[in-house]
Amino acid sequence: MEKTTSHLLFPRPPNRGKLITILSIDGGGIRGIIPAVMLDFLESELQKLDGKEARLADYFDVISGTSTGGLITAMLTAPNEKNRPLYDAKDIVPFYLEHSPKIFHQPSGIFGSMGTLMKMLNGPKYDGKYLHKLVKGILGDTRLHQALTNVVIPTFDIKNLQPVLFSSYMVPNYKDVDALMSDICLGTSAAPTLLPAYYFENKDDKGNLREFNLIDGGVAANNPTLVALTEVAKQVVRENPNFFPIKPTDRERLLVISLGTGSDKLDRKYNAQIAAKWGIISWLFDNGSTPILDAYNQSKADMIDFHNTVAFEAYGSVDNYLSIKDNTLTGLATKADAATKKILENLVKIGKALLKKPVSRINFDTGIYQPIPNGGTNEEALIRFAKQLSDEKRRREQPEICRNE
Repeated sequence: MEKTTSHLLFPRPPNRGKLITILSIDGGGIRGIIPAVMLDFLESELQKLDGKEARLADYFDVISGTSTGGLITAMLTAPNEKNRPLYDAKDIVPFYLEHSPKIFHQPSGIFGSMGTLMKMLNGPKYDGKYLHKLVKGILGDTRLHQALTNVVIPTFDIKNLQPVLFSSYMVPNYKDVDALMSDICLGTSAAPTLLPAYYFENKDDKGNLREFNLIDGGVAANNPTLVALTEVAKQVVRENPNFFPIKPTDRERLLVISLGTGSDKLDRKYNAQIAAKWGIISWLFDNGSTPILDAYNQSKADMIDFHNTVAFEAYGSVDNYLSIKDNTLTGLATKADAATKKILENLVKIGKALLKKPVSRINFDTGIYQPIPNGGTNEEALIRFAKQLSDEKRRREQPEICRNE
């Protein structure tokens, strides 16, 4: 079997340590503020251990994100002129607070709401012009292969009706996916009903042109954790020399953090009796929500979390998997686009409160997230993971003789 090597000049590949480290960030529009709070805390803990220059891209072998999570992924991994991440984790929340109201401009008054409804019946709720200009301005000519660590961003091609994965690992063999990171982010963020589908073209190293007709990556994987794990497994199967030999199903040497953007499972106002009367309009639009898409995205995200929890526990390494999400959102905090100052600031508070909540895992039998007995808080778990990430980084930086002792 042909061996592959990483396209990255990555100084500390997994085969120099004991773990493969993965960070995953769900989609969810402005609710990306919630995982951004977690990332700020995690990076600050790493800086306490390793100095103020520590950045998340220095510690994770793979960072994967869908939709708004894809944008955060690019912000954390795209290089600046000094070949360091464009954004510190602490700058992501302010980014959302500043730009979200312009991306998702909110109409005022009853006539504004009626106009929005009429617009949604004939096209996307927002034209995406501000988002497109913003993302292209930030990411410029940066391409996928230039990311400071491996990146995995799912999208969905509406023309071919199939997922399209933009993975750093694919670049050496499939040059046509080495697209501009701005195009990738705009593709994975093109949420149906909210933002227009996104088209772009990209050439491979032989000049062959490939076209992409993309919509939100959440159609393929709103929780991209399993996608990232699959990409890692592929490297092991293909004997990538940057990876130590493990079984593709082995979880003992994986360290995974999966960050959700929240949901409102405890605040749903409709049920089977109500939904039984719905036609196509109600399934597509109910009080500012799109029930069919909400159900589709949330069920997939939960099934992925369910699979990961079972897999890690089955292999006796459940403590290597940390999933942080809040399923108790209520009211407008559940919306992906309700970008008012009050709601955005409330999402920051929700993120900070989530740090103080107990670590929870999905119950195998009921599907309900429950606190882990003696599991501590999410904040304490992130502190523990920061120590493991720091130890792994130091281990990889040691000379060969020291690592083998």
